[in-house]
Amino acid sequence: MALAVPSFGMKNLKMNRNHYASWMADLGGAKLITGVADKIGVGVHFNPFVSWNNKTFKYGVVRMHDLVEDILNWETFYFSGRLQKPVHILVDSLDVENLNSFNLRAATSAALLLLPSNFTQEDLYAKICSLSYNGDLRMLFAEDRHKVRKIVQGQFDLFRGIYTPVLEEFATKDLLKFSSSDAHQNNITQDCGLPAVQSLVSRLPKAVRNHMSMNLGDQQKLKSGQDAYEAVIKSRAEAANCLEKIIRRKVMISSVRQAVAGVLTVGAVRATRYLSSKMKKAWKSWL
Repeated sequence: MALAVPSFGMKNLKMNRNHYASWMADLGGAKLITGVADKIGVGVHFNPFVSWNNKTFKYGVVRMHDLVEDILNWETFYFSGRLQKPVHILVDSLDVENLNSFNLRAATSAALLLLPSNFTQEDLYAKICSLSYNGDLRMLFAEDRHKVRKIVQGQFDLFRGIYTPVLEEFATKDLLKFSSSDAHQNNITQDCGLPAVQSLVSRLPKAVRNHMSMNLGDQQKLKSGQDAYEAVIKSRAEAANCLEKIIRRKVMISSVRQAVAGVLTVGAVRATRYLSSKMKKAWKSWL
């Protein structure tokens, strides 16, 4: 995914016009492409089936502001969900890697709330990875049903590399413990008491916490004179169920919006080609 200032779209259209659907390039150019991405999609434009060095790949362009908002607030859970998995940053002029550390902590907190008291590192990474697929309509018919496990097993060392510092931090807060003093050990136990649950919830993005406080019904004001509220957690199961519904809704809305935008921006022929390739993989996973 390319992270760019708004002018990038116009420059890229001039340089790589063949990457874009011809009707959009001819009728409205960069303004139309950006409008569809913002008003119909989730703020990103993708160009699939791009050939370079005898390889075919897909790339997307998103505003830096939209990227940062999603990393910190999980506004759409579209970019933040992808950055919860191992990525390779080529150029980082915005210090995205440092900003993403908040996203990784929040993802770990969410996963812990949805996991039992005892689990393995692979279970944890699979739960983190599944957050951005929970609610995605493509998982019903156009994705490999074993996709999450395959991602984790194929990149286990990379997951461990980015999440070990977070796990060590949580261990120092007594939120979890390893089977030994080594954070690389596979078995993990977490504290499932209400104080620990409240601590995990406090590490989620503010927008998510606000949704939880409204959905759970009970809330308390953090400081007088401020419009900041925190959910009153009555049980771990209630908090986990509420969080899962919030994330699923965000993912479902984003996946539908981006799917519609994708059909419009890449054209019916390319969209059909892309979907058919996905469906073939999905069907094979069920055989």
